[in-house]
Amino acid sequence: MNHFLHSVLCLLYIFSFYYFVGKCHSLSSIDQEKDWIKYLPGQPANVGFNQYSGYVTVNHTAGRALFYWLTEAPTNRGPESRPLVLWLNGGPGCSSVAFGAAEEIGPFRINSDGKTLYLNPYSWNHLANLLFLESPAGVGYSYSNTSSDLYTAGDQRTAVDAYTFLVNWFERFPQYKHRDFYIAGESYAGHYVPQLSQIVYERNKGVQNPVINFKGFLVGNPVTDDYHDYIGTFEHWWTHGLISDSTYKILGITCDSGSGTHPSSECIKALELAEQEMGNIDPYSIYTPPCNDNSSLRQRLRGHYPWMSRAYDPCTERYSEIYFNIPEVQKALHSNITGIPYPWKTCSDIVGNYWGDSPLSMLPIYQELIAAGLRIWVFSGDTDAVVPLTATRYSIDALKLPTVVNWYPWYDNKKVGGWSQVYKGLTFVTVTGAGHEVPLHRPRLAFILFRSFLENKPMPS
Repeated sequence: MNHFLHSVLCLLYIFSFYYFVGKCHSLSSIDQEKDWIKYLPGQPANVGFNQYSGYVTVNHTAGRALFYWLTEAPTNRGPESRPLVLWLNGGPGCSSVAFGAAEEIGPFRINSDGKTLYLNPYSWNHLANLLFLESPAGVGYSYSNTSSDLYTAGDQRTAVDAYTFLVNWFERFPQYKHRDFYIAGESYAGHYVPQLSQIVYERNKGVQNPVINFKGFLVGNPVTDDYHDYIGTFEHWWTHGLISDSTYKILGITCDSGSGTHPSSECIKALELAEQEMGNIDPYSIYTPPCNDNSSLRQRLRGHYPWMSRAYDPCTERYSEIYFNIPEVQKALHSNITGIPYPWKTCSDIVGNYWGDSPLSMLPIYQELIAAGLRIWVFSGDTDAVVPLTATRYSIDALKLPTVVNWYPWYDNKKVGGWSQVYKGLTFVTVTGAGHEVPLHRPRLAFILFRSFLENKPMPS
C-alpha cells in the first residue's frame, strides 16, 4: 500500500470514529433536551438550576420503566464540578419524588394549597446534583406493562433494575460519567442502598476509570438487620413510655426470630397491641402532632410550639398527592405518558403489601463494602419510633468494628446537633429532635451532616 493511500484510509478511519462518537453524543443530547423541565407549575421565578425528568426502560420484555427527576446544583455553584447523588426512599413501595424530593432534600417544598412551590433553603442540591428515582416499577410514576410485576416485586429485582437504570441513565447523561457518585436513602432503602451499592462495586471490580465512579453511601434511620432492629425498636418503645411492661415482654418473645418484612402471626398480634397502647401519635416523630383533620388543634399546638410551623408540617405528605396528580404538573415532568389507570400516590399499596424476597440482614454487605474501603455513613433521627436510634445502634454494634473516635457531641451555632461515633470503615451520626425523615424535621442539621459526608470530615465539634 503506497503512502498516499495509507494516509487517506487513516483519515477516513478518524473521520468515521468521530462521526459515530458525535452521533452518540447528539442522540444523548436529544434525549436530554426531551427530558429538560422548562418550568414546573407553581414554582418560584428564577430558580437558578436545571432540572430533567423522564423514563428509563430497565426491562424491554416486561415493559418496566423507572421515572427519575434530576435537580442539578445551581449554575452559580458549578454543577459540572459537583458530585452526583442518587436518592432512594423505601417503604417498600414509597416514592422518592414524594418524600426525598418534595419534603426532604430537594430544592422545592409544596405549599398547603397543593398547587404552588417554595424553595428549600437547605436543599442538598446546593452541594451536589440530586437524582431521585421512583423504584421499583409500580411506585409513583414508574410503571410496568406486565401487571404481575406489581405483585412480585422484591429486593433482588429492585436492585438489578436500579443498576440497569443507572447504566442507561449515564448513557443519556454522559457528562456525569466518571463523576464522583454516591447513593443515599432512608428507611427501607436501608436495603435498597447497600444492595445497589454492592452491585455497582462488584461490576466495577477490575475496571479502570469506571463510568459509575462509585465512592460510597449514606443511609438514614435504615432497616438493617431484622433481629437487632427488633430488639432496639421494642426497647425504644418501652423506654420512651409508649408501651406497657407486659407488651414489651410479649414482643420480645413472639418477634424474637421473625422477619421485619414478614413477621409471624403471633408477632403481628403483639405489634397490633403495641399500636393500640401508643394511641394517636405519629410514630415517625413521637413528639410532634399527627396529621389529624382537626386543623384548629394543630394551630393551637403551633401556638405553644412556634418552631413547628417552620420545621415540620405533619400533613406535608397530603400536599404531594394533590400536586403530583395535577395534569399540568405531569406534563411538565414528562410523566404518566402511558396513562396509568390509577392516581399517583406517595406509597403503593400493592407493591408494599405483596413484597417478596427480603434478606434478614444487610450486615454481610456492610462487611464486604467496608473491607473495600468505600465511604459509609449511617445517621439516625432520635425521635423516630419506626426505625429508632436504638435499633440502628444494635445493628451497627453487631458489626464489631473497632472504634476510631469515641461517642462525642457535635454542634451547630454552639448548640448540640446530635452525637457521633467513628468506627473503622463506618461513621455513625445522630440528629437530635429529628424523626424518621431527618431532613424534613431538622433541615439545617441534615444539611450540615450531608456536607460533612461529602467532605469526609467528622461532624463539627
